[in-house]
Amino acid sequence: MAQNRKFALIFRLSALLLAIAGVAAQMGVFKGSVSFAGFMYYTIQSNLLVIFMFVLLVIKTAKSLRESATGFAGWYPRFEMICTVNVFVTFIVFWALLTPTVSADYLRSFENLAIHAITPILCLADYLLFTKSPHLKYRDVYYTLIFPLSYVIFVTIAGFAGYVFYYVSELENPLSSYMDMVPVRFPYFFLDFDRIGYYVFAFVAGIAVFILLLGHVAFAIDRKLRKR
Repeated sequence: MAQNRKFALIFRLSALLLAIAGVAAQMGVFKGSVSFAGFMYYTIQSNLLVIFMFVLLVIKTAKSLRESATGFAGWYPRFEMICTVNVFVTFIVFWALLTPTVSADYLRSFENLAIHAITPILCLADYLLFTKSPHLKYRDVYYTLIFPLSYVIFVTIAGFAGYVFYYVSELENPLSSYMDMVPVRFPYFFLDFDRIGYYVFAFVAGIAVFILLLGHVAFAIDRKLRKR
């Protein structure tokens, strides 16, 4: 566990600025065409959760420097573990399931790398560098489900209420016109009741099990490996 609070502040401030820049880039801020529709995606919401976490940590670390430049810097470790697991769902699901659905140019772009790789990795690095073990309670493993399942409920209600994420061609035909476009009411194919029906529940169950697995890994590391 690193106990240099100046280093912690520099690291956390840098991570915060990178996370904000990534979200801003994804929302189109740097291109002059801001789209608030991005807030409906789990990727953005999980990154905003991490931004909130880093804001808390930057403020707390800056205040602690008034007392000493060295010492404990691992505040809010249970909340940080939950944030880390939740944003790593973004990291793993995107690179494992969603990369075939996006262009090569987007994969190489700053906004993609920032929100789908850099921010999750920096969040994990902060958790490993500055938190002290043991600090987790077993129920924290299950708290990791609150944010993602709340998101699933939110976008499911929004979809059935008529929210449209984007439009796609109804026919796989190059002669299809704009009039053939149909609305997509759900953000990801594995949450799309219109396309895969009740198989959505299987995907959600699988992702929930995976999140719990990540939570159990974090708990095991906290209790066994990092206790020494």
